[in-house]
Formats: sequence, C-alpha cells, structure tokens
Amino acid sequence: MATFKTKSTEILEKAKKLFGKQADLIASQPKKLSALMGKVGAKIGRMASDPRIAQLLEPLAIFVRMLKANYSGAYKISAGTIGFIVLGLVYFVSPIDIIPDFLGVLGFADDVSVVLAIFAKLKDEVADFLEWERTSEE
Repeated sequence: MATFKTKSTEILEKAKKLFGKQADLIASQPKKLSALMGKVGAKIGRMASDPRIAQLLEPLAIFVRMLKANYSGAYKISAGTIGFIVLGLVYFVSPIDIIPDFLGVLGFADDVSVVLAIFAKLKDEVADFLEWERTSEE
C-alpha cells in the first residue's frame, strides 16, 4: 500500500506533466496570474455553497492570499513556492485534467488531490505565511 507521501508525489508529477509549462509561463506574467486568480475565485464561489466542499477549498484561498501578498511586496515567497502554487491553481481551474470536471464530484476529486498534495508539500511555507498574516493583523 502506497504512503500518502508517495501518492502525493505521483499526483504532483502528473500535474506537472499536464500543466508545468503553462504554470511557469503564468507565474512569470502578472496579468496572466491575476486572470488565473480571478478564475479560481469564480470557481470557489460556485462551489463554496456546499459546506462539505467549502472546507476543502481553504488551501486555495490561502494560496491566493500568499500570491497577492507576494506580488504586493508585503510578504516574500520563493520562486519554487510560487511555481507550485500556480501549478495547483492552473490544475484547479482547468476543465481538462486527469479526471475531467464535467464528471461532477469525481472530476473535482482530482483537483482537490493536486491542491492538497501541494498544500502538504508547502506546509512549512504555508505555516510561516499564516503566522505572518496573523501577526500582521494585530
């Protein structure tokens, strides 16, 4: 039986093969990144009415806040972290991925799997960001 870490690595490798180049391109172009974040916000808005799904969308909201803080200059994240976050966002909004979104909940499951795998990989950076966010609001 595969471990969570092994499964996460497999999921990330599949996502990189599908969208790695596109994610790199978007990460380097602020206008495209802004458009991507708008698409993520719209998709979250459509799905957030279901309380079972709303909790799964929280990592996406954190990723968007991290990118906004980075590009505003308020908080700095590494290029590697930006790349992973953008990969997750691209995968989330793309209707064509490992399991197409038109298959309903099943199609959403692979989107969440990729986002959660990235969230787990970036857990230290996310924790640092959340701590910064918490202390900067005081």
